[in-house]
Parts: sequence; C-alpha cells; structure tokens
Amino acid sequence: MMRLRHSLRWALIKAAVAGTTMVALAFLIPLGLMVQQTARDRAFTAAERQAAALGPALAITTDQDAIARAVASTDAGTQGRMAVHLPPAESAGAGAGTLSGLGGAGGVASAPGATAPGATASGGTAQGGTAPAGKVSDPAVAGAAAGSGPSAGATIGEVRALAADVASAGGQGRSFTVEVPGGYALLQPVAVDTVRTAVVEVFVADGDLTRGVATAWQVLSGVALGLVAVSVLVADRMGARIVGSARRLAAAARSLGAGDLAVRVPVDGKQAAGSPEELREAAHAFNAMADRVVQLLAAERELAADLSHRLRTPLTVLRLNAASLGEGDAADATRHAVAQLEREVDQIIRSARRAPEDAPAVTVGCDAAEVIRERVGFWSALAEDEGRRWQLAGADRETPVPVQRGDLAAAVDALLGNVFRHTGVGTAFSVDVLATGSSVIVLVGDAGPGFTDPEAALKRGEGHGGEGSTGLGLDIVRKLAEATGGDLALGRSAVLGGAEIRLRLRSRPDGTVPPRTGRRRGRGSLFAR
Repeated sequence: MMRLRHSLRWALIKAAVAGTTMVALAFLIPLGLMVQQTARDRAFTAAERQAAALGPALAITTDQDAIARAVASTDAGTQGRMAVHLPPAESAGAGAGTLSGLGGAGGVASAPGATAPGATASGGTAQGGTAPAGKVSDPAVAGAAAGSGPSAGATIGEVRALAADVASAGGQGRSFTVEVPGGYALLQPVAVDTVRTAVVEVFVADGDLTRGVATAWQVLSGVALGLVAVSVLVADRMGARIVGSARRLAAAARSLGAGDLAVRVPVDGKQAAGSPEELREAAHAFNAMADRVVQLLAAERELAADLSHRLRTPLTVLRLNAASLGEGDAADATRHAVAQLEREVDQIIRSARRAPEDAPAVTVGCDAAEVIRERVGFWSALAEDEGRRWQLAGADRETPVPVQRGDLAAAVDALLGNVFRHTGVGTAFSVDVLATGSSVIVLVGDAGPGFTDPEAALKRGEGHGGEGSTGLGLDIVRKLAEATGGDLALGRSAVLGGAEIRLRLRSRPDGTVPPRTGRRRGRGSLFAR
C-alpha cells in the first residue's frame, strides 16, 4: 500500500479526484441552490393560485356561507391553510348605523336600539343566519352609531397573520408574504367593489418550501460521486498503461545490468499498445543502447582473444627456455609458472570466444584460507631464492568468502607481487588471516620503506612501480573487496615497520555468525621456510 501511495498511478488518481471534485462542486452547488429557490417559488406560486381562485367568488358576493363554501372547495381550504378577511359593511348614514350588505338571509343591520326582522341584536351587532362552526368569525362593529367609523369585517377560516399585516395588505392593494409560526402567510387583496377590498390569506408551511430539495441534493451528490468514480477509473486505466510501460523499461534495465544482453523492451504489438510516445522513445533508446553494449562487448572479447593469441609465441619461447634450465627448485618453479601462465592465456582465449549464453555456471564462494595457503606456497619458492623471511598466520581453519576462487587468487597474487616488486631482496613479509563475525581480513605487511603516497597508490593506473608495473594491481583488489561490501586500506606495519595492506571481505551481510575462526599469531617472531 505504501508503494502504491508513492507511485505515478496513485498520483494520477489523486489528480483526477481533485479535478473532478472541483468541477462537480463548481456546477452542482449553484444547481442545488437553484433547485432550492425553485421549490420556494413553486410553493408561493401555488399559494397565489389558491388565493386567485377566490377572486370570482368575492367579486360576486360577500355572503359568509357562500365564501365559506368557496374556501372549502380549494385544496388550501380543505387543509385549513386559507382564511378570508371580508371588508366591513357599507355605512348607511349618520345615526342610521352600519349596513352589513352581506346579502345573507335576514341581512345584517346595525342601528341604535333597532333590530332587523328575524335577527338578534347583541352589543350593537346584528347577526343573521348561522356561519359554519369554527370557520366564520364575525367581530362586533362597535361604536358605529356613535360615529367612530366602521370596524373590520368578518373572517372566514383559520387566521395566522397579524391584523396589522392584513390591514396593510388591504390598504396598499398589493400582495406580500409575512412570516408566521410554522411558515409564511401570503396576503392577497381582492377588490369586492369600487370601495371595499377583501384579503385572502394562504398559509405556506416550511415543509412546502423545501419539498423535493433533499431528494434533489441526494441526486446531485450521487451524480458528483459517479463523476468522481468514472474519473478515477479512467485515470487508473491511463496510469496502468503508463506505469506498465515504465516498469517494463525498468525490468529490462535491471536484466541488462544483471548480464542479460538479449533483453529488449517491446516497442510494437500488444504489450506496447497504449504506451505514451515519450516512453516509446525511451524504449527505442534503451534498445539502441543494449545493441551498442553487445557490440562493444563483442569487440572487447575479440581484442582480448587477439592479444592473448599474440602471447602464445613469447610463451612458447619461454617454455622452451624453461625446459632447458635443467633440474633444481628454481627451474621447477619457473616451469610451473610458465605452465600456469599458459593455462591462464588459454582460459582467456576460450572465455573471449565463448558466447555469453554458453558460459558455464560459476559457483560463487570459496575457502579463503585454502586459497591463501596455496598462493603463499607458490610465492615461497621465490622468497627462499631471494632470502626473504616470511610468515603465514590464521590460515589453518576454513574461512568461506563470497568470491570466486580465481578472483581471490588473483588478488592475493597482486598483493604478494607488490611486496616482491617494491621491496629489496631479503626484505621480510607476513600474511595474516583474521575471521570476524561478518568479515574476513587479510593483512599483508613487509619490512620495506612503505608507501610514499597511499592515495595515489590506490588510484587506477597511477601507481609508480617501475618497469613491468601497470598500476592496476591494487585497484583490482579494491574492486574485489567493494564487490562484497568490504574495503581496501593502506598503512604502515606496526611490527615490520614497512607497508601494510588490509583487505577486508564481507562474508555475511548480517554479521550474525560465530566469532572469529582464525587467530593472529605474534608477528614479531618471523620464521623462515
């Protein structure tokens, strides 16, 4: 999971999510707000239609029974959301009271001390007929005979708006809404005649203002999530193609680094389908580089084979001369060295001529103690001829190291060859092998003058060994040590006083192995063989 979070594929998915989310929010939030406003407008428009439905009835009559029946015929009236505020009756003159003019049975008249036929006078209000229970409210018209002016008319239905708001709507002659408990009230004035105006009140609940808004928001949210999911799917597919091409290129590079010279990155066909043009160009460049590497290695093998073949003639002369040396240790050592040199040259020629795929399997690892004993034994003959005292310590137990036997032998020969090449005849030398928990250390010291410039001695081709020296010996040893995770260090021998070379080979990366298997002997007591 952590690897996915840092991959190009994950980066493309995050970019797609971010971009799609911003676009969705930019469009869906205004759309949701518009839906909310549309629902609100729809509720008030429906209320206006309900109020307008009473206009014809009020234009014909103001009879309370007739208006009550008209209110009951509407949806708002059935739900108890509509009320009609009737205007007061017309005035019949001073001292004559107020004529209600409602047109109902028995009429309504208001006069001091007078009661219309079939009506009952109560507190200055004449009532005729009976209104539906709970639906009609006829407030008293007080003080009409006293000339204080007409009072408000009857009210039909459930009233929610304040009287001041109703009076304001009737006086201004325009509709508006007011906030009431549980919602809003639409106050719609309707002209009854040229003088009087009734007010129709329609209640709009809060739920009507938001009806369908929650569903719309859910649908819009689903659309937004769907868009994000689609963008993630598209980005993932695109990222898969890009990442797949990059991984194929990386795998080919690793294979080439591991020695597979035949590996190539596909640039055509099904595997390369959908790859970006930039990665296709990188694949073409990689294939061209791999072809060039193969050509260079082939040329290098041919050059090594040619050079090795040229050595056969001087080696043949050297072998014939060695055969004429007669008997003796020096003659036998010379013949042995010439034979070994011939074997090495033959091996180089065979290796150079062999195709890479035909190379035999090589077992990595050897016993360092055994290799060092063998090489020191080889150089001991020359040491005896030159009168050099030498010592080998710590090579009596098995000491495995993760390097090939031939490579370690070449490294030991390079170290011992430096002693013979850079010190005078009779100079003593020593070889010590120490095995620790995770490393094997080889110390080669001598009693010569030591290194004048250790850093320059380690640089490839910069050693000053005189005639016959290429300056590559220590560099070869250093590369061998670094290939195992170890190192090569130059210093001065504390016992012999001359140069000391320390070769450290890592035997186990974890270092969790038994303690040292070799023991370093006292280097002050050199012995001769």
